[in-house]
Amino acid sequence: MALRSAPVLLLVWVAVAFRGSSFGASSHFMKYFYTAVLEPRQGQPHFVVVGFVDGQVFLHYDSRSRKLQPRVSWIEKLRKKDPQHWDREIRKIRGQDEMFRADLENLRSRYNDSKGLHTWQMICGCALQRDGSKGGFRQYGYDGRTFITFDKKTLTWVAPDPQAQLTQRKLNADPGKNQRYKAYLEEICIEWLEKYLFYGKETLLRTEPPVVTMSSRTEVEDGIETHVCRVHGFYPREIDASWMRDGEVWLQDTFHTSVAPNADGTYHYWISIQIDPKERGRYRCHVEHDGLQDPLDLELKEPTDSKSNLWLIIGCIVAALVVVGLIAGFLVFFKRRQDGYRAALRNDKGSSSSDLGKWEGATPAAASAILSLCKTLGGWKEGKAPTL
Repeated sequence: MALRSAPVLLLVWVAVAFRGSSFGASSHFMKYFYTAVLEPRQGQPHFVVVGFVDGQVFLHYDSRSRKLQPRVSWIEKLRKKDPQHWDREIRKIRGQDEMFRADLENLRSRYNDSKGLHTWQMICGCALQRDGSKGGFRQYGYDGRTFITFDKKTLTWVAPDPQAQLTQRKLNADPGKNQRYKAYLEEICIEWLEKYLFYGKETLLRTEPPVVTMSSRTEVEDGIETHVCRVHGFYPREIDASWMRDGEVWLQDTFHTSVAPNADGTYHYWISIQIDPKERGRYRCHVEHDGLQDPLDLELKEPTDSKSNLWLIIGCIVAALVVVGLIAGFLVFFKRRQDGYRAALRNDKGSSSSDLGKWEGATPAAASAILSLCKTLGGWKEGKAPTL
């Protein structure tokens, strides 16, 4: 694995792990990311652990400080209530620090990789779904690629990478240990998730209704309208936002983003659609969320930008023609004035030739005049009175 590509694949693997283990419409989840780095850059730790509850970082550990740091106020309550648990977690993570670095050295030899930056990661966690069912996962990755994954239904390990088959055989040879992995994911992990939800209920169990706005534009080439439905500031993360046509979900000519976090802990999302203006009345943006008492259905409105932009363009063209006419008039005026001035000079020997140079250097500020008039028309577009 090339040195420069390892960090990029590391991020890709983390992103895939987040998406692939979200359990669909799960209500709450807890995840831990373990990352060991071989020959990190100066100042970077060899080992890092980050814990998440519902996407919120609640603890952090790194091999430089060797401290388990709480990252949210509610985890401090648990730390004071059960200090022995916190101490056990620190000892466990410090032991994994040494184990992960040893595993990473062995993997580098197995892959016959040269020295340099290499990564060894684990992601594990559990989820409580809306219907009360439970899920869990445990997965390892090397240099950003999936190395081996635990299947708790069959109590076996799956190795998509041929280099992982040796590890696969060792792990599958101990069914008792695999049974303990399953028990952790379905019992112990769930118990701690419920405990974290209790201590952090003011933030983790709150509901923030979404703010829904619409924007639209008309394509100049073909007249097709593009409408964008933006959903902002909602919590929890689960949301149902879709385009409806005649009361049914419509997926054709639609685009959407992934639900993404805001700085304040809420989330945002948007969906767009392209339609024929004649069928505008058939479409609605439909939004359902726990923070809403009733679903929202927003109708589409005629875009306002296309007509105003057209008049602005026409206005600028007319203004440019007027200014060109004025410039032509000014040039004729100055030409005649200069010709008359030269004639006067020939009759008056005592006049200074420097005055003629001042007249010949005078030119109108055409570009400035055009820009000023366009800005004035722009004020009309925004509903402002033009200043002349």
